[in-house]
Amino acid sequence: MNNLYYYLPAALLLVSFAMRVPGLVRHWRDPLVRSVGVVIPVGAVVFFFAAPSTVSQVNRLTGVANFSAPLVFALVTAGSASVIILMLTWRGGPDEQRRRATRWCAGVYGAVIVALLALFALGDAPDERLRDFDTYYATTPFIREMIVLYVLAHAVATVLLSVLCRRWARDVGGLLRAGLVLIVAGGVLNFGYAVLKLLAVGARWAGRDWDAVSTTVAPSLAALASLLQCVGFALPAVGQGLVGWWRRRSRYRRLRPLWEAMRAVIPYELVRIPWWASWQAPPAADLRHPGTVCASCPLIWSPGGPNERAPDERRPTGPGAKKTKKRRRAPRWSSPRSIPCVPIPARATGTAASSP
Repeated sequence: MNNLYYYLPAALLLVSFAMRVPGLVRHWRDPLVRSVGVVIPVGAVVFFFAAPSTVSQVNRLTGVANFSAPLVFALVTAGSASVIILMLTWRGGPDEQRRRATRWCAGVYGAVIVALLALFALGDAPDERLRDFDTYYATTPFIREMIVLYVLAHAVATVLLSVLCRRWARDVGGLLRAGLVLIVAGGVLNFGYAVLKLLAVGARWAGRDWDAVSTTVAPSLAALASLLQCVGFALPAVGQGLVGWWRRRSRYRRLRPLWEAMRAVIPYELVRIPWWASWQAPPAADLRHPGTVCASCPLIWSPGGPNERAPDERRPTGPGAKKTKKRRRAPRWSSPRSIPCVPIPARATGTAASSP
């Protein structure tokens, strides 16, 4: 396959990881954040080192023929373990049970990685093979066992991930369920990749040549599976953000009757709001509650008065601070049309937000 099929996914994953770095720094104590922070760069590293150009360069720099083979196998195995750990963390449950499952997964796949490196060291693979390493050395002692162990470990991880996602998809709905279904679909393709690899190796054992199955069909399935699973992992978060933006936009549009009523009694001049403002984080007076309006609208809320305290009325903090009686909060109104308000005469040069 062309190097582009490897370098492009690696670049996309690195861009995704770079966008998540601020969140990783702020919320590193969150197990889910840590799991995502491991899965994304590991996936990028796997695609980068699996590219034929990178394979030849690594072999040349290390001076060991086919050194990239156990390296890529170990990276793929680590990636499989990190995805399973991410799914266990994402699903949640009792902390002790989750930690025990995470330690078990990390221990088993860590042992597999050690075994892969040991088998390569014991075997003999003098001829460099960039694309057909699996089938070329399918009958070589120790190298043969390394290849089979890698494929079986990958297949087990794929089945385990698909089973976890399928069970979880029964209990949820919406975008989360759609993402889990995509992950399961990618898992099915990944399992097909493992089966094709084993068939090609078994054909070599039987004296037949099915190398095209291992070098052409199987990598194509793996690339499509990776794409589906990346979309599946990203869909719930990205979709939730888009749904939240649409809801905020809809609430803003529903404030139009209030805006039309206010412009009839308060002098104003239009303030042009840039089109990208709706994608930015909402300010303190955002539209999370329908009863909150633009801060430039000079209103006195009734009942309850303003929600913000004056600077000198803020509650003191600290261990020795005196406890004060809680103030009664203003009610949250269910609809912008039901907000009772009293307009205050404004100056002739007052401003108002542009029409919703």
